[in-house]
Amino acid sequence: MATPNYSYEKRQRELAKKRKQEEKRQKKQQQRGDEPAPADGAAPAVDSPTPPPGG
Repeated sequence: MATPNYSYEKRQRELAKKRKQEEKRQKKQQQRGDEPAPADGAAPAVDSPTPPPGG
């Protein structure tokens, strides 16, 4: 008999949890009045010039 792949099961649970949290976030966003929010919950990036690599 094959052994259970616990890491696969754990990953599937994590993905399901993340998907559920994203759906909840979108639902809250729609109820608030469709205010734009970053998908990952981080602050929006500031437009600042980045120095070229190695320079």
